[in-house]
Amino acid sequence: MSIRKTSLNRRIESFIVWVNREAEAQGIPDQSVPEDPHGAIGMSRFRRTLAWHVARRPGGLVALAIQYGHMRTVLDTRTSSGYASRSRRGLHSVLDVETALAAADTAARFRDRTAAGEKISGPAARRAVTAAAQAPRFEGRLVPKTFAKKATAFLARDGIVLYDNPDAFLICAFKHDNALCEPEPGATAPRQYACKTGCGNTVRTDTHARQLRARAEEIDYFANHAPGPIARKLRANAARLRETADAHDATAQSIKALTCPSSTRTNAPASARPWTAS
Repeated sequence: MSIRKTSLNRRIESFIVWVNREAEAQGIPDQSVPEDPHGAIGMSRFRRTLAWHVARRPGGLVALAIQYGHMRTVLDTRTSSGYASRSRRGLHSVLDVETALAAADTAARFRDRTAAGEKISGPAARRAVTAAAQAPRFEGRLVPKTFAKKATAFLARDGIVLYDNPDAFLICAFKHDNALCEPEPGATAPRQYACKTGCGNTVRTDTHARQLRARAEEIDYFANHAPGPIARKLRANAARLRETADAHDATAQSIKALTCPSSTRTNAPASARPWTAS
C-alpha cells in the first residue's frame, strides 16, 4: 500500500517535532532542527538532506541506490517515477549530483590543507594538485534539476576528480585505468569500499598521516584488552598503519615543490570561480 505525498509530508513534520523534543530533553539543543525561512521541509527537501549525508560515506552511493530503490514501495506512482526509480532521469541523476558535490567538497578541503602548508604524498599527488586547482567551488543554494547535467559532465573528467575515503585515510584521484578497486566499465567513481593498497590513484596529506597514527593508537588499546591471537592480529594492523604514515612522511612534498613554476598564471584559476547550481 503506497503512502500519499501529503501523508509523508505530515510524517516528516512530526519527525522534526520529535527530534526537537528529544534534543531539549537530552540537553543538546544544538541538535534541534531550526525553523526554515523557506517554509515546511517537505518530502523532496528531506530526501536531499538524507542523500547528502548518505553519499558522503565510503560506499555511500551503493547505500543510496539501495535505499532510494526500495523507496518505490512506499511512494505514490507519480513521485516514485520522478526519483525513486533507477532510470537515468531518476535515481542516477541524484547519485551524480551528490557525487559531484561531495567531490567538490573534497577538492576544497584539499586546497585548504595544502594552502595551509600540509605536504602531499602518493602516486597521484601531482595529478591531485591539478585536479584541485581545476575543481569548481560549489556555493550552497537550491539545486535545480538542470544541475544534474553539470554534475554528470564534472564526473566525466577521468583522472581529475577527487574522492574522499576516510575509512582508508586517503583521497582517490580517480583514473579508471589505474584503479585497483575494479570499477565497472565506464564508471566515473571508485568503489571506495574495495580500496586496495598500492593503487595509482592514492593521495595523502599530513592530516591523513595523523589520522593513521591516531587509528593505530586506538587499535593498540583494543589489542591490550584482547585474547592473544586477536591481539597479535590487531597489533599487526596497527603496525601497517604506522608504516603507511611513515611512508607519507618520508615521501611527502609541499604543493610548491609539486607545482611547475611555468604553470603559474596571473589570471584567476578555476578554483576561484564559483560553481553555482543555477
